[in-house]
Amino acid sequence: MQDWMEILIRSAALFFIVFVLIRLIGKRHPSRVTPFYFVVYTVMSLIAALISVNIIQNVVFGLLALGTWAVFALLLDYLALKSKAVHDLVNGKETVLIKQGKIMEENLKRARMTGEELLRELRRKNIFNLSDVEFALLETTGEINAMLKSDKVPVTPRHLERKVAPQSEPQTVIADGNILDQPLANIGLNRRWVLTELEKAGVALENVFLGQVDSYGDLYLDLFDDAVQLPQAKVKDLLYAALEKSQADLTAFSLETENEQAKAMYQRNADRLKTVLENIRPYLLR
Repeated sequence: MQDWMEILIRSAALFFIVFVLIRLIGKRHPSRVTPFYFVVYTVMSLIAALISVNIIQNVVFGLLALGTWAVFALLLDYLALKSKAVHDLVNGKETVLIKQGKIMEENLKRARMTGEELLRELRRKNIFNLSDVEFALLETTGEINAMLKSDKVPVTPRHLERKVAPQSEPQTVIADGNILDQPLANIGLNRRWVLTELEKAGVALENVFLGQVDSYGDLYLDLFDDAVQLPQAKVKDLLYAALEKSQADLTAFSLETENEQAKAMYQRNADRLKTVLENIRPYLLR
């Protein structure tokens, strides 16, 4: 057998073997693995490459070495799930860098990190003012996560004691001009609904690059032809505005009439409509 043919066969076989082994070890992003798994992946890659280019001529010995690294990685991974001590031994422990707004200089030195490196990592988290940080932790992957002080945390609807509608993940229902049936089924819609919405927007299916339905049931479209201007859906805004106007009219009627019975009726219904508006506001206005 010619050398190039042997290398081709070895490479193809090792590609699938390494693929299976990596999948068995687990889904870990290369930039977020611990040093242990980084070494495991690197060594397995080197062994596979050496076998592939015939530097390790005995395929059995090469596969034995490759399998040994994979088995030990899986074994330690399993033991780490069962034992906190093994987990800390394999993956290491997190290091507190900032506590109660104060930098822990000793921990910073132990992590072999300078103050400028700490500031750089915080900037990557969009934190530019050190005085805003209450707590920061160096993860075993080398990433820094920080918690802001309570008065620096962005305001949320919960802080304002406002109700918001629950949200679910958006579903991509059109891709490259093709309707995707499974995402539509996930949200209880069908092709007829998509075609109806496209007809309302005056858009051909073939011109749609991506179409997404959000948790409010609105269809967002991105077209191949960027020159086409799509109408903005304002049905919910208009519905809320109409109800709000009705509530204001009822209040005005109660103030204008001199009939006490009619005044009470108008005010009672205005209060009811106000309650309805408060309840539906999270669902109609975003």
